[in-house]
Amino acid sequence: MAPIISRNTETVTFSLPPPQAQHLRQVAREEERTVSELLREAIRLYMEEREWRIEERIRRRSRRSSTDEPETEER
Repeated sequence: MAPIISRNTETVTFSLPPPQAQHLRQVAREEERTVSELLREAIRLYMEEREWRIEERIRRRSRRSSTDEPETEER
């Protein structure tokens, strides 16, 4: 009986237009990496950028709301 190998990844299937898929495979060959490695990196970078955009939006709203508050005069 073959040993059970635990994977720490999950398989996700999606489609690409043929030219984009071909380009992806070409880049993977040029960089001597797998297509999966390239896609994991691309997704990680996208998620980091997305998180940054969300945080930036929150900071802008916070700055905007703090400047919208009427200033009170101290006596």
